[in-house]
Amino acid sequence: MSEFNDVYPDYEGLAHHDEATGKKIRKKLWRVFWLLLAVTLVEVIVGLYAADWNLGKTFLKFFFIGFTLLKAAYIVMVFMHLGEENKWTKWVILIPYAVFIGYLIIMMTIGEGNYVKEHRLNGTGSTNGQTGTTGQTPTSAVEGAEVHH
Repeated sequence: MSEFNDVYPDYEGLAHHDEATGKKIRKKLWRVFWLLLAVTLVEVIVGLYAADWNLGKTFLKFFFIGFTLLKAAYIVMVFMHLGEENKWTKWVILIPYAVFIGYLIIMMTIGEGNYVKEHRLNGTGSTNGQTGTTGQTPTSAVEGAEVHH
């Protein structure tokens, strides 16, 4: 009876490889673990001390996106076995993702994500074309009105 009380007494035998191959696979898994742990720790440390080190927002965005992509690419190459495929198969799989990620980065850097904040919420843009003569949006006009009971 095995020490884990399961019905599979010999995992190496079920995987159809010998102990040397199993040792090689475990070594690869530990190498992946330590590399991903190191990259994650770097991300956490930079996140904790970004304000103390006066790191800019743009730098932090590119830093975290870059390191996240690095981890994702490594996971795909190792665990999804893309690293073992031929060159053209890798390109066919990776190019659409790279183009999409590039598009997202471009949209982020030109400030598309701040449109609502800059125009609608600050009162410089219109809300469905409804602006008063003072240039205030209906929400800000109500805030300045007197309330009579």
